[in-house]
Amino acid sequence: MAKTHQTFACQSCGAVYNRWRGRCEACNGWNTIVEETGAGGPVSGPVATRPSRARGRIFPLEGLTGEVKEAPRTSSGIAELDRVTGGGFVRGSVILLGGDPGIGKSTLLMQASAALAKRGERVAYISGEEAVGQVRLRAERLGLARAPVELAAETNVEDIVATLSQGKPPALAIIDSIQTMWTETVESAPGTVTQVRGSAQSLIRFAKTSGTAVILVGHVTKDGQIAGPRVVEHMVDAVASFEGDQGHHFRILRAVKNRFGPTDEIGVFEMTDGGLSEVPNPSALFLAGRDLAAPGTAVFAGMEGTRPLLVEIQALVAPSALGMPRRAVVGWDPNRLSMVLAVLEAHGGIRLGSHDVYLNVAGGLRIGEPAADLAVAAALVSSLSGAALPSDAVYFGEVGLSGAIRPVAQAPARLKEAQKLGFAKALMPQGREGAGRDGSGTGFPAESLRHIADLVAGVAANGKRGGRRAAQRSPVLDDEDL
Repeated sequence: MAKTHQTFACQSCGAVYNRWRGRCEACNGWNTIVEETGAGGPVSGPVATRPSRARGRIFPLEGLTGEVKEAPRTSSGIAELDRVTGGGFVRGSVILLGGDPGIGKSTLLMQASAALAKRGERVAYISGEEAVGQVRLRAERLGLARAPVELAAETNVEDIVATLSQGKPPALAIIDSIQTMWTETVESAPGTVTQVRGSAQSLIRFAKTSGTAVILVGHVTKDGQIAGPRVVEHMVDAVASFEGDQGHHFRILRAVKNRFGPTDEIGVFEMTDGGLSEVPNPSALFLAGRDLAAPGTAVFAGMEGTRPLLVEIQALVAPSALGMPRRAVVGWDPNRLSMVLAVLEAHGGIRLGSHDVYLNVAGGLRIGEPAADLAVAAALVSSLSGAALPSDAVYFGEVGLSGAIRPVAQAPARLKEAQKLGFAKALMPQGREGAGRDGSGTGFPAESLRHIADLVAGVAANGKRGGRRAAQRSPVLDDEDL
């Protein structure tokens, strides 16, 4: 009879120890190590170790050349969801979906389930957190009560796999959520690292053998990371994050990992009374309601995967009464802001050491690409000088530590999106020689900038053309500062 072996696992990162400790050495978390019990010898996984065979089975090896077939996909019926997944759900794939509580994960999955079921596909929705009646109420509120979706409230993985294996395999199975599942092969409480890992392994094995696309809903921690062991993210085929701000009415679905598609695509949804609606033109949504004559605002032509997005960068520079001025950032990297401020002061002649700086990406979108450096610098100089930037101009470009404006990728797509929305000019890095008027070959009117000093001089000249009112309101940027 197998011996019982006790191990201690961290509930945050999954690290395993042979005795209890107050602090996890892997993730530095306090009071996250919990005792877990498994059968057999020293346990390193969710189940007991099996005796190894004396000799292994010889399998054939193949070369890199050969026929490559496209993975069969099933369209979800939601264009924005298909964009993030790479064209639809791949049969036999497993997707881990995370997001803050109340952000709309269950709403999105219910709409996708109903769209698939109405096309004649078998879809199963397994809820481990809500009763069947609660899920039905959500479906009625969304107007999807008549969709032939198979619904159940169950948490035992063995029972779920046995039920879904009866008859034709489902095209899509949704497990909401993986933290509530438990398997009989593990002697641990539901929600622990070992149970989450063991339950996920059983569901992944079912997906690969049956060809069913499985979506696992995961909880998130306080810092926005998917809760549970990181090994689950490596086990699944795709990891998606459903982001959004409770103060805004739109949501963003972002792919963090995808073995069958791109990892930098986003899907934009708008939360309405009837559920989540797709936003085919997110640039118009992010730019809606902006003040054209306000100083400190610049339109950034960014890229999210293959989709160009135009968003408004807002900056506020005000004299500080504190010994250490404040630097507050929403939607951008604070370290990147510190670098841009240092470059402006060292190479642009702008004194910002005694001013509070507040930066915000309008609409709640988070920007991660360095191409936003030029738009941020333009908004900061505009707020400091009190001179409004041209309302029909877009900005993009990377700012180096030497003050040089460096080129960025996919400039033609950015300019095409700006032209489609009615913008008449772009301020961007100097492109390749012979590429066209704008350096990209599109013919869109553009002003090429080589150095950050060129941007500062242009904003100062625009402020002087705007009249004396801007100079009287904030006479900070003058000839002595340049």
